[in-house]
Amino acid sequence: MALGGFAVDGHTGGFGGKITASVVITCIVAASSGLIFGYDIGISGGVTTMVPFLKKFFPSILRKAAEAKTNIYCVYDSQVLTSFTSSLYIAGLASSLVASRLTAAIGRRNTMLIGGCTFLSGAAINGGAANIAMLILGRILLGFGVGFTNQATPVYLSEVAPARWRGAFNTGFQFFIGIGVVAANCINFGTAKLSWGWRLSLGLAVVPAAIMTMGALFIHDSPSSLVERGKTSQAKQSLHKIRGSGADVEAELAELVKWSEVAKTAKQEPFVTIFKRQYRPHLVLSILIPFFQQLTGINIIAFYAPVLFQSVGFGSDSALIAAIILGIVNLASILASAAIVDRFGRRFLFIQGGIQMFLSLVGVAIVLATTTGVSGTKHISKGYAILVLVLMCIYAAGFGWSWGPLSWLISSEIFPIKIRNTGQSISVAVNFATTFVLSQVFLTMLCHFKYGTFLFYAAWVGVMTIFVMLFLPETKGIPLDSMYRVWEQHWYWRSFVQGQSSQVNALQTN
Repeated sequence: MALGGFAVDGHTGGFGGKITASVVITCIVAASSGLIFGYDIGISGGVTTMVPFLKKFFPSILRKAAEAKTNIYCVYDSQVLTSFTSSLYIAGLASSLVASRLTAAIGRRNTMLIGGCTFLSGAAINGGAANIAMLILGRILLGFGVGFTNQATPVYLSEVAPARWRGAFNTGFQFFIGIGVVAANCINFGTAKLSWGWRLSLGLAVVPAAIMTMGALFIHDSPSSLVERGKTSQAKQSLHKIRGSGADVEAELAELVKWSEVAKTAKQEPFVTIFKRQYRPHLVLSILIPFFQQLTGINIIAFYAPVLFQSVGFGSDSALIAAIILGIVNLASILASAAIVDRFGRRFLFIQGGIQMFLSLVGVAIVLATTTGVSGTKHISKGYAILVLVLMCIYAAGFGWSWGPLSWLISSEIFPIKIRNTGQSISVAVNFATTFVLSQVFLTMLCHFKYGTFLFYAAWVGVMTIFVMLFLPETKGIPLDSMYRVWEQHWYWRSFVQGQSSQVNALQTN
């Protein structure tokens, strides 16, 4: 079909990009790196509700919980506890700032391997932690691992997948994050009664790390990465594997080589290039999309889901079960996104999911405001606690088929090859920086804003949904090297990117 003045065929916009067994297996293995991020998100919140863990590291929280008239929102308000949770994200931020150079130098696959090994080391230290210093050291290593894999994996998936199905394959990363969250919550539930259960929960993070690291040993790097590093013959072999043995890959390889040469002839530092006016749309989205993703509040709620549910009236076991239910709903919605994202497009899901999240967050705030009182000293009934869970599930579903997977997808597909690693690095850094700040202040916000915390996130969801309506172009089905066209057709961004088509046409005639 014709899209914005150029043809997009049934596969990859001019290249025979059918779905092959090799591309499916390769993308599944690569996407499994999301397991380590998801496992950590799920495990930390559950562990922080375990009495033996709190008794050993955070006894002040147990004393606060034992007080007769404690504000239910303030039981877990501890800066040391939030430091345990958020230290991973400051480490992830630091690693993401160097990950773009590492990815360019050694490739996407090898960066995933380094991330997996680093995460595995952090998990082992956490499982054997004897004091808070060891806990936080382990979290820092986990953060380095997640920073490297979150940098490399979404870009890898977008480069390997056929353009027509790029959305579905890239969604696999968020799907494995969801699997990691659900698995972690189930493990927390199973180990909560053991005096050493927290060690088992934290230490079992070595399992997803080992799975993704071993899997990465058996996949090849993306053709774009191989061409970028001058390994043209290996790139051709990689294309044959993922496009099918009978596919003619010469045209696609020539296109990759051409764009790689253009990037090299520019002879400019990528971190300088991305700030040029013609890349203003890319830079703005690389910052605002991950920033907005975290301001949906999803990761904060995922970290503290057991704490949150215990605060609003669930018992310890019930709180863990509620967190599992929340994770399963999110996982199912990610599957729904994979099925429809390449049919209905990115914008539709962003807008629909945003409206759904806004309404459910406002609903949670209303229920908590009317049942717990302004002071937050009243305990809500079991029925209202279940209503909170239902509303949170609606919220999680909206995130799961919109801002969850699509934020990783957009940031991995909008950049030309010469600034792709840099753009992804900025996106990951912003993601971690925002998560760090929010995780550091969430429990204090919950204590002081009470139900207003959910209105805070609802307001941001409203802002980001309006932003998508106005400023996010549709990118479904567009080959990565033709993505410049979407900016030229956008009512606002076209003033920044004028002339790129003529530059590309000049290159093609030379």
